[in-house]
Amino acid sequence: MRERNRLDTAVNGYRKIEAELADTLEMIELAEAEGEAELVAEAEAKLAALKAEVAKRELESLLSGDADANDCYLEIHAGAGGTEAQDWALMLVRMYTRWAEDHGYKTDWLEESPGEEAGLKSATLKIMGTNAYGWLKTESGVHRLVRISPFDSQARRQTSFASAWVYPVIDDKIEIDIQEKDCRIDTFRASGAGGQHVNKTDSAIRITHIPTGIVVSCQQDRSQHRNRAIAWDMLRARLYEAELQKREAATDALNATKTDIGWGHQIRSYVLQPYQMVKDLRTGAETGNSGAVLNGDIDMFLEASLASRLKGVEGNVSDLD
Repeated sequence: MRERNRLDTAVNGYRKIEAELADTLEMIELAEAEGEAELVAEAEAKLAALKAEVAKRELESLLSGDADANDCYLEIHAGAGGTEAQDWALMLVRMYTRWAEDHGYKTDWLEESPGEEAGLKSATLKIMGTNAYGWLKTESGVHRLVRISPFDSQARRQTSFASAWVYPVIDDKIEIDIQEKDCRIDTFRASGAGGQHVNKTDSAIRITHIPTGIVVSCQQDRSQHRNRAIAWDMLRARLYEAELQKREAATDALNATKTDIGWGHQIRSYVLQPYQMVKDLRTGAETGNSGAVLNGDIDMFLEASLASRLKGVEGNVSDLD
């Protein structure tokens, strides 16, 4: 059913674009015949919007990896910078949550560790919707923020770091063999700011995969049994993503979050002071509208990084041919 819905969305989207293109061209023809310059300008603006939509659809059609169509997990970790970094981690969570909402994706909070004074030390979200992993998979890495600190009484400029880690929710079609003897399972009391996302019980679960050092945790549910099941799914997904990284090591550098969360490892800079600019250091894509970006308008960066990644893959295939 999920595959059918995905195909229906793709086909209906194509048909909608086709119909709008025909209507717009007809409008231009009639407007030009009647000398309606304003209608011509309006129709040309629609054509420009259609062109952007077609480019996005074309890019989306190339998301053909084994897990690109799947839901995904998103982990955010505060890095160097103390309270500043923890506040920045919360800002990143808000940015991705709003991006998901704008695209019709659902989000579930699976784990959060609040900061001492503000923000978050870490958080894990599940983002659900067609191609969620395909769109977000290039977001793994270190994100750098430069701003006037709201926590500094002297209003000095501060640099903070936080990392994002994206990995796919894997389904039954993908088999991952995990030996329980290779894992350590710990229970702990859920913690957080309260509200609907956090239940203060002893039901939280942490699983450590000893051979790889991968750690996952879940405190979403009041049921320890349910949290344990979700944590196992997260571990399977992390191991699958680790295997994908090994396969793509020759063409990609997706292990950014396994390096230090600090200088020299960032994929994107968000500068709020002394000027406004958000720049992706991998693709060169940039914008001065930092407020919109922090409110979830990150499509230009996702599209640029995916296009660059796909171009690199196609180049490698051509070299082999």
